[in-house]
Amino acid sequence: MDREKVKVAFVCVHNSCRSQIAEVLGRLFASDVFESYSAGTETKPQINQDAVRIVKQKYGIDMEETQYSKLISEIPPVDIVITMGCNVSCPSLPCKHREDWGLDDPTGKDDDVFIDTAEKIERKVRELRDKIVSGFL
Repeated sequence: MDREKVKVAFVCVHNSCRSQIAEVLGRLFASDVFESYSAGTETKPQINQDAVRIVKQKYGIDMEETQYSKLISEIPPVDIVITMGCNVSCPSLPCKHREDWGLDDPTGKDDDVFIDTAEKIERKVRELRDKIVSGFL
């Protein structure tokens, strides 16, 4: 019997960079196990253009085609909340499990920092998928 997929929210302040990368990589590497959403406590008019460019170069995906900056009130109820390391207290978002990935914001930094951040997010997304599959979460 198929079980309903776990819903994961990747949360950051502006929902324009790290959380957006996590959403797209969650869809790419774990859509068979969980649904990915990203949201913020504030929004930006567009996704960080360096993040868009790096994800397009590295993974061949244009985040601007399927994603936009959104508030946490705009996503459905979730099972897991992942904060990116925003050094702010996120508003209460009910969930069964919460963790912080402690990632520095690459905004304004060079491409190597963006690539490193994307690779860290990819590893963490894959680890999260494995934890869910194994029943750890």
